[in-house]
Amino acid sequence: MSLSRPLPLPSLPSDPVDAVLARGQSRFVYVLVPGLNDSGPEHWQSHWHAAHPSWLRMTQRQWSTPDLEGWLGAIRRRLAGQSKPAILIGHSMGALAACTMACRQPSAVAAVMLVAPAEPARFELEEQVPDGRLPCPGVLVASHNDPLLRFSRAEYWAEAWGCRLADIGEAGHVNVESGHGPWPHGLRLLSELVDGL
Repeated sequence: MSLSRPLPLPSLPSDPVDAVLARGQSRFVYVLVPGLNDSGPEHWQSHWHAAHPSWLRMTQRQWSTPDLEGWLGAIRRRLAGQSKPAILIGHSMGALAACTMACRQPSAVAAVMLVAPAEPARFELEEQVPDGRLPCPGVLVASHNDPLLRFSRAEYWAEAWGCRLADIGEAGHVNVESGHGPWPHGLRLLSELVDGL
């Protein structure tokens, strides 16, 4: 009589943050939306993409001009053919594109994570970026010494967009220059957003 071997248990993420993000992937597609000049290899968005290769990342040819319509077109191309709504994870100019996409295509966007969004007026985008409540949940991650957005304006935009404000202290523009490489705290903030959906 032969004894049957027990089937191996599936490996589960040991980190609760990873577990939440993995569960979210059954319902949503994660899309990284870089800002001006893209995100280099040491930027947190690049680290996150390397750690989660199934996540999507917006790409385009023209990264040096703050052309919001160009960003939106690139996000649309990335979302084409996706059967699940997206969680857009935008940095700086990419955050402005993410919240705009949420308003223009609400059925395609489940939530937004807006990290150090640039002040729309810096890029003359006041008429294009929404100034009212977003149609989806969001978290706006803001720093007290961000050169592209005063903290008082981050508070204003979080309230206007209906986003939870995540105050991360003096963190500059939340980029490589301010010491943000892998940025595990950011993944925790993302997991909290996902866990609430």
